Amino acid sequence: MKWSNRRGPGTSVGDITARTGLPQSQISTAVARLKEAGSITTAPDPADRRRVLISPAAEPSARVQQVRATTIDTALAAALGTGDPRRLREVTDALAVLARHLTP
Repeated sequence: MKWSNRRGPGTSVGDITARTGLPQSQISTAVARLKEAGSITTAPDPADRRRVLISPAAEPSARVQQVRATTIDTALAAALGTGDPRRLREVTDALAVLARHLTP
């Protein structure tokens, strides 16, 4: 996500809504959850005190660190119905190839 705009650092709910096409209510809900999780910070827009600017948190929250450290092995094992390390590695490698080809 782009965190700055021509007004300076941060972005607003309205800016995100315009870029994504998602309803403002969904963006506001996501922003509230991310703020509660410590992933983002909000501050009044100095140019328009009615707006709130959203920025990434200076340090990753404990939740973000947990998500980044979590692997997909457990979910894959459950989806495949097996904990066979060779099969898990094969599927993980296939997903890596798929991600490489689908990532712009």
